[in-house]
Amino acid sequence: MHQNPTRRDILKLGGSAAAAALMFPARAGAAWKRLPIGTQLWCVRKQLATDIPGTLTALAAMGYEGVELENTFGRPGAEWRKHLDAAKLKACGFHHTLAELQGDKLAATIEFNLGVGNRNLIIRSLAPEVYKSMDLLKKTADAVNEAAVKVRPHTMRVGYHNHFADFNRIDGEYWWNLFADRTTKDVILQLDTGNASELTGVSLVDLIRRNAGRTVTMHVKPFSKANPNAYLGADELDWPGIMTAAESVGGLEWYIIEYEREGVPPLESLKANLGAFRTLRA
Repeated sequence: MHQNPTRRDILKLGGSAAAAALMFPARAGAAWKRLPIGTQLWCVRKQLATDIPGTLTALAAMGYEGVELENTFGRPGAEWRKHLDAAKLKACGFHHTLAELQGDKLAATIEFNLGVGNRNLIIRSLAPEVYKSMDLLKKTADAVNEAAVKVRPHTMRVGYHNHFADFNRIDGEYWWNLFADRTTKDVILQLDTGNASELTGVSLVDLIRRNAGRTVTMHVKPFSKANPNAYLGADELDWPGIMTAAESVGGLEWYIIEYEREGVPPLESLKANLGAFRTLRA
């Protein structure tokens, strides 16, 4: 007879991957979708500054299928595409500023992303005051909608990546949900699981379900108050619930693992977190 594991049983196992197998069993009667797993290159920015091809090759050797860029390091899209192709990696996104999707900067942004083969242009963050003002929220949403229209002929999409300030409330509602309501349905809401969990009471599953079809890419980032350095599966997030929502109603196309802590070698931690995430999906 199957019995639920006790806390002592979990602690005896040791290691995040083993503990995850007990704490978060796979969904009964259904398999997870075959979705690609990438990583955000911010995690290895120091390595990329001196060795782009070697760093990409190392990520591919771990089993990553794609990367989300956040810096060109002064290299054109065609050069990045050469390195990505050599490592057999796909570009699953680029973190841009809103300004890079507007005015005179937009043409260069489109040119680079066409060269690298990326269609997901994700706004990395906004000015702090935007999260406190309904008027600034509306103006920002209008600007994002305008950018989305301009990149659409290039089969590109605009998106937005959350930090914890996105869950400030305005008139009783999360800024994130108000932004979702003010932007068009093709604007990606890139949910960062770790950032969204920093404020108490935020339900990731509810956010995904409320804004159905908008979680096209998701940052898979652990969160734990008890152990801030916890890897995926050893943290406190409801990964089966999050993945179920993302794959059933979220519209998910890419999981993007992100992990960085001071003093922890980034390539080692990305490899460990990928292994732990696979265990969660086994």
